[in-house]
Amino acid sequence: MGFMTKRPVRIGVQIQPQHGSYDKIRDAVRRAEHLGVDVIFNWDHFFPLNGDPDGMHFECWTMLAAWAEQTTRVEIGALVTCNSYRNPNLLADMARTVDHISDGRLILGIGSGWFERDYDEYGYEFGTAGSRLDELATALPKIEQRYEQLNPAPTRKIPTLIGGGGEKKTLKLVAQYADTWHSFADPAVLKHKLSVLQGHCEREGRPIEEIEISVGVGGKGREGRSPDAPQVEGQPLYDLGARLFTMGTGGPDYDLAPVEPWLRWRDEINGN
Repeated sequence: MGFMTKRPVRIGVQIQPQHGSYDKIRDAVRRAEHLGVDVIFNWDHFFPLNGDPDGMHFECWTMLAAWAEQTTRVEIGALVTCNSYRNPNLLADMARTVDHISDGRLILGIGSGWFERDYDEYGYEFGTAGSRLDELATALPKIEQRYEQLNPAPTRKIPTLIGGGGEKKTLKLVAQYADTWHSFADPAVLKHKLSVLQGHCEREGRPIEEIEISVGVGGKGREGRSPDAPQVEGQPLYDLGARLFTMGTGGPDYDLAPVEPWLRWRDEINGN
């Protein structure tokens, strides 16, 4: 068993900004909010991550601003923003602006970056995994400081989601800065990573219960999923403490059918 948490289960969908026209993306956002998902994510890349590497693709943050106007209830964010692509002060200002457009529904998802083609074609220094994590460690306090200097201030404490599972650096940053930690860990890996995160939290003097545990699950392209996928896949993760479960869907069709059993499971678990 994992740590005890009273957090409700939440269901997210990552509408991948690849291989689909924007009208299809807009419609997928509309359908996802209508279905009742809790969070709609995109991602922060410049080229598709699978399928045709030169297929259709759209930029992350301009899209989030549009989603902020289009939606009324769901939280929105990137899963995740690449820290390398924007000055941290600018990113804080962008996040604050989308926070206001959305009336306080933005999650700042952020990570250190990894997709080398983005860096090469857009002129960023790729560096090493370690140097990119060091840059993220430098950026996170700058983002928080800039929030405090902006006029108007954010509408709320903008939640920070940090993605990644590196045990020495990433999970330390999670303990220091994150409201949510996201990974794609299976139950065995999640159990180990949570024990590492617990150690970092203890050294930071912070209860691990303050951090929402987020996992990527299911979704289109994951073959062999049955209608009871949440019980098969989600329950062991839930028992370890995971509470935000997100599945991805890409263009051209943005199939949301795999999300529906997870929404029913959420409502059963939460007693709705």
